[in-house]
Amino acid sequence: MDLPANLFKRAIASGKTPVGTWLMSGAPSTAEALGCAGFDFLVVDMEHVPLDVADMIEILRTVAGTPAQAIVRPPWNDTVMVKRAMDAGALSLLFPFVQNAEEARRAVAATRYPPAGIRGVAATHRGSRYGAVPNYLKRANDEVCVIVQIETLAALDKLEEIAAIPGVDSIFVGPGDLSASMGHIGDIGNAEVQVKLAAAAAACRKLGKPCGIVGPSPEMVARFLEYGYTWVAIGSDMGLMIGRAQEYLGKVRGVATAAPPPQSAY
Repeated sequence: MDLPANLFKRAIASGKTPVGTWLMSGAPSTAEALGCAGFDFLVVDMEHVPLDVADMIEILRTVAGTPAQAIVRPPWNDTVMVKRAMDAGALSLLFPFVQNAEEARRAVAATRYPPAGIRGVAATHRGSRYGAVPNYLKRANDEVCVIVQIETLAALDKLEEIAAIPGVDSIFVGPGDLSASMGHIGDIGNAEVQVKLAAAAAACRKLGKPCGIVGPSPEMVARFLEYGYTWVAIGSDMGLMIGRAQEYLGKVRGVATAAPPPQSAY
């Protein structure tokens, strides 16, 4: 048995444009349904969803049975949490709230076995298919995908040095927190926020670094693609469900328009 190839890492490196969504429900059945719906990736969010490692494993198992790829967002840039996530089988990790090059370097180190990093070594775990992958310790460093999330003005000012850290495969810009740091909380459509989002995409393009983002609607995500973002997420499982529920209720009750999807979080 061989270690599965990280298809998401290959996709963003090849210039493809993966489209995904966030998993905020914490429900394996929802993850399975969206994985079968055609999304290229699903973000298993441990930062804003009360998932423990056992919950995460169940969702990873479920997503593995669909065409989608899983990205795990740990609750923090924490070496121990990253080790547990990778031992549980996570190949792509989205590190929240990375503010500078040193924090990016720490994120990369947590995902690599020595001498390239500081990940602890265990022989038998889900990541190595319980020891059935004989070359796991030699392959694991190559297949991991490290995505660092920039979500404040201070971090945006240091984007170039963060992106330059070896092992950082992609930048992800968090529009919700960025808008909050700019004094426009809950309003990622604000013109000032949009200028910064466009500038971040342009900077990543100049650096040759894949960059991702999430938007609440297809229209805004289309705008992000025009800015130059190379992979995008549309809302979340809960957002999609609530939006469709409000749309249907509006039609049944004779309301002309449903409430707009939420513009914050993720």
